[in-house]
Amino acid sequence: MNILVADDERVIREGIRRTIGQISPDHQVFVAAKAEEAVRIMEEQRIHIVLTDILMPGMSGLEFMKISKRRYPYVKWVVISAHSEFSYAQEAVRLGARDYLLKPIGKNKLLELINNLTAEIEQDNDISRQGERLKASLRFLREGVFQRLASGLDIGNLDIEPFIEDYKHFYMVMVQLDAEDRSIRLEHFIVENVLSELIELHGRGFVVSYDRQSLLGLITLREDAAIQQFQSEVKEHLTHYLKIPFQVIHSGLSHDFSTVPQVVKRMREASASQVLELEPMKGSGEKAIDVALHYIKEHFHEDLSLEKMASVVFLNPAYFSQLFKQKTGQGYKEYVTSLRLEQAKLLLLNPRLKLAEIAERVGYQDMKHFTQMFRKRYQLTPTEYRQQQNINILLSKGTPPQ
Repeated sequence: MNILVADDERVIREGIRRTIGQISPDHQVFVAAKAEEAVRIMEEQRIHIVLTDILMPGMSGLEFMKISKRRYPYVKWVVISAHSEFSYAQEAVRLGARDYLLKPIGKNKLLELINNLTAEIEQDNDISRQGERLKASLRFLREGVFQRLASGLDIGNLDIEPFIEDYKHFYMVMVQLDAEDRSIRLEHFIVENVLSELIELHGRGFVVSYDRQSLLGLITLREDAAIQQFQSEVKEHLTHYLKIPFQVIHSGLSHDFSTVPQVVKRMREASASQVLELEPMKGSGEKAIDVALHYIKEHFHEDLSLEKMASVVFLNPAYFSQLFKQKTGQGYKEYVTSLRLEQAKLLLLNPRLKLAEIAERVGYQDMKHFTQMFRKRYQLTPTEYRQQQNINILLSKGTPPQ
């Protein structure tokens, strides 16, 4: 049994891996710190159970589960979170999660969960699993043939008549990504799943990866569907998920498979003549900031530079800074500093905590810097604040100051 733990907190994912290793040594556990790593593992390994955190850099655990379920329908999903908000649990259940666990996860609860899910998986019908493998093999063969055809490569003596029979008339849709020099494995995964789901909704067809920056969808639409509406929905969904520039173009209606290489060539030329733009859907920028705010509340004690936080939600740092101020009314650095120092004020009320320990807990490794920031904000040093609070406590009890 292969289990994937996707969580950006190292202590959590390693703790779960260690615990599962102790209670179920026959299971193999893979770990990922972000969605992109999780996607790679799921492509390379047959994963049976996924435990995913709500908040991860780049994509939330719920979004990761949503776009993965079509491609991996047999996977059992479990959502883990530090938040007990009902809306999170409700959405997780709606998307098909088998459980919603709050951190920290107890050993007994984890043991019960793994045992129950393992029993379910073992009860799955062997014939059903064989059917899944056969369907996957046929899909890979079909997509491999079309990919070679679209690239103008020889397909040898392979008879594609049965293939053509299913698509006597069709459109092609190309999604072009602005990859620059970075890895876009996650973006490819998103486009493939979104495009496949919408094709299934509006007709029949499939998606292939054409090259590093391009994916091709072939679709035969239902009689009541229009290609313009389909293209509009593709753009809307991808704008919600992607944080890099992209472009969606479609061909006219085709009836002849022999023209596919020429049509694809014209689509690429049309794409190259246009500038790829990133036009966030109304509300998507606000959503990115909401994710960032939740992330900051969980990780304010860590290194939270503007650049790192922008990368967590896949936004340009300057654009992220602008959106953040619009949403919160504060600059990013000012917001994080305020959060840390307000938390410090609460911790200072505990006389058992040393100042150095408090500084570290709120994200300051340098005690001197912590003291300077505290004094700048409240016109008191941490020690003076503690003394003042003690005086106020005495006064509230009716004891005269000395």
